[in-house]
Amino acid sequence: MASVNRVILIGNLGRDPEIRYTQAGEPIANFSLATSERWTGKDGQKQERTEWHRVEVFGKTAQVVRDYCQKGKQVYIEGSIHYDEWTDKDGNKRNTTKIHVGGPNSKVVLLGSRGEGGGGPKGGGAPGGPAGGPPSDDFQASDDDVPF
Repeated sequence: MASVNRVILIGNLGRDPEIRYTQAGEPIANFSLATSERWTGKDGQKQERTEWHRVEVFGKTAQVVRDYCQKGKQVYIEGSIHYDEWTDKDGNKRNTTKIHVGGPNSKVVLLGSRGEGGGGPKGGGAPGGPAGGPPSDDFQASDDDVPF
């Protein structure tokens, strides 16, 4: 029997992405993503709950995230859940849950218009669109789609 580890999230970046490189030179972008749920309680009061997710984006898509995403930008993420366990400097076991975005079944799509939460290369226009035409509002990048 097959199994599936797939996560789909739409949310807003909680901070600008940080990029680092593996020893082999592969880029990794890290950022936090906020997803919110809103409802009206039985008492008629509006309620809201925000969940925070740690996201790691690998490969060429990490470079696109670095160049086109910043705090507040709304994104669509497809990836998988990864659990990391380690021992801290005091000898305590620690756990972290991350959303891993890398490989053929992963993607990042920038959402919203150019004015919402930034857009484009650190404040410029949104990428994409036909050559010579206006850029598209939604930009999708995966390791397989990025031409560089």
